[in-house]
Parts: sequence; C-alpha cells; structure tokens
Amino acid sequence: MKPILIIRTGRAPDPIRARHGDFPHWFRLSAALSPVRVRIVDVAAGENLPAPKEVAGALITGSAAMVTERAAWSERTAGWIRDAMDAQLPLFGVCYGHQLMAHALGGRVDYLPGGREIGTLPIELTAAAAGDSLTARLPVRFRAHTTHEQSVLEPPSGATVLARSARDPHHLLRYGPHALSVQFHPEFNADVMRAYIQRKREAMRREGSDPQQVYREVAATPIARRIMRAFGLRHGLSAA
Repeated sequence: MKPILIIRTGRAPDPIRARHGDFPHWFRLSAALSPVRVRIVDVAAGENLPAPKEVAGALITGSAAMVTERAAWSERTAGWIRDAMDAQLPLFGVCYGHQLMAHALGGRVDYLPGGREIGTLPIELTAAAAGDSLTARLPVRFRAHTTHEQSVLEPPSGATVLARSARDPHHLLRYGPHALSVQFHPEFNADVMRAYIQRKREAMRREGSDPQQVYREVAATPIARRIMRAFGLRHGLSAA
C-alpha cells in the first residue's frame, strides 16, 4: 500500500513536546492512521517530498513559522501542494498547513486583525456546510482548540468556506473533492491546549486577554477531532 504522508512544517515547543509528544504523533492518533503506513517528511528541515503519485494522501501540520515569511522550504511545499491538487491527492491541512494550502492555491494569508486566537472556542458551520459530505451531519456549533496569529484573510478562488469563529471567518475550507484545511487544531487534546495557553500567557496579557479565564474554558473537542478522522475514513487513510 502507498504510504500516508505527514508533512511536518514545524515542531511543538520543547517543554510541550517532552511531556505530550509532537505533531506527527497527535496527527496519527487523531486521524487513526496505521503506524506502518505513515511516512513523516520534515520539510522545515529540508527533507524532500515524494511525488504525489507515490503516496495515498497527505496531512500538513502546524508550525511556529509564518507563511508570510515565504521561507524557501515553505514555498517549495506550496508548489508540491499545487502538484498534489492536480493529481487529486487527498490533502488535509491544519493551522500552518491550512494557511499554506490557501496560499499555494491563490488565497491571501496575513496576521489576523485584532491579534491571536487562542483557547477552546466556538466554531460555527456556514450554510454551505449542510451540503458538504464531510460536514453535513455535524452540529451547527461545536468547540475547537485554537492558537494562531496569522490566518487566511482571503480564500482562494473557488474554495468553499464551511466554518468560522467569531473573529476568523475562514476556519474550515474545502478546495475540491479531496482537499480540505482547518485553522483550528483537531489534533490537540485539552492537556495540549492548556500547555499552549500556559506558554503564551505573558503574550496574552500584553494583548489584553485573560489567560486564566481562557485556561478555565478549555474543554474536550470531540466534534473537531471527528473531522480529521472522518476525512481519513472517507479517503481510505484511517483505520475503520
């Protein structure tokens, strides 16, 4: 069987990684991927991606980097995403992966007006989600873990917006029958979300938010997590 790529665009901070693991581990668990099929490619470290025709699908992780930096490795990965779209490869991007997919396909990414989104936040499906195969049976409102400073400000032409938050109108995008991305973090559990809030608490205070309140509001996000698993099942990537 062809491998399933986890395209690693960054690493969790050292203290979080030491206690909770890192993006590839969280992605594998959330999407219920078979360990023997997973191939991790660290593009941020300069590793080369295989041709899209050589893999069954790809999941693209988050990163502390910024898409607007236009790093060479990031732009090379954007080119690979365009090739993968031409090949109709199943693609699922998260946070940086979400922004990079949108950027690669002609959207605009920049800093989210009003500052970072962080914490377990309400996400609301758009009207278009009722007709989408992945989201049609989801509740109209659910909670998801978030931590990001940049966002997709303008989706690519032809993309469908399936979900939003109060401040970010583009939390879930569909680019075609096999390609989606989410700004929120379906791979986070509550402990990981709390660890990120603890790490960012001083920046949050400077920006005028209350990290203690945000911390108290962290909760489980089973619906958000289900989206990644459902994508994997639909495209033959996840174990049944």
